[in-house]
Amino acid sequence: MKIKFAAGFALATMLAFSAPAIAQESSYTPGDYWDVSDIDVLDGQYDSYMDYLAGPWKAQQEWAKSKGYIKSYKVVANNYPRDGEPDLYLIVVYPKVYDNAEQERQRKEFHAFMKADSRAMGKAYAERGTMRKAKGSAQLQEVILK
Repeated sequence: MKIKFAAGFALATMLAFSAPAIAQESSYTPGDYWDVSDIDVLDGQYDSYMDYLAGPWKAQQEWAKSKGYIKSYKVVANNYPRDGEPDLYLIVVYPKVYDNAEQERQRKEFHAFMKADSRAMGKAYAERGTMRKAKGSAQLQEVILK
């Protein structure tokens, strides 16, 4: 009886100390963040909007990439959009979410790069409304499986 009790106690002790270690292991690690913007290009404006993306938008992304604020960016076409789906997805990948102070610092640096303040940039955003409709956006986070 004492042997069974000792064996049971030893097993219970082993499980008690190994369970937290097992629970701490995970089958994934968190990865980069992806901001995805859904864009509906208005009829007859596809080439004009692509000119904007290949020009000013790309230059802005390259600037952010050179600063290390983003890792990459992509434009992905939805070749067979169903009713209500966007024509394009604009994707920006970055390594982390920055705190408020860092976001403000980066915003000021970006305004200096653009030689424009928030109002001027807002106006330019509105003017692109003749080419496209921003349908929405999502923030995704990559999950890297082990």
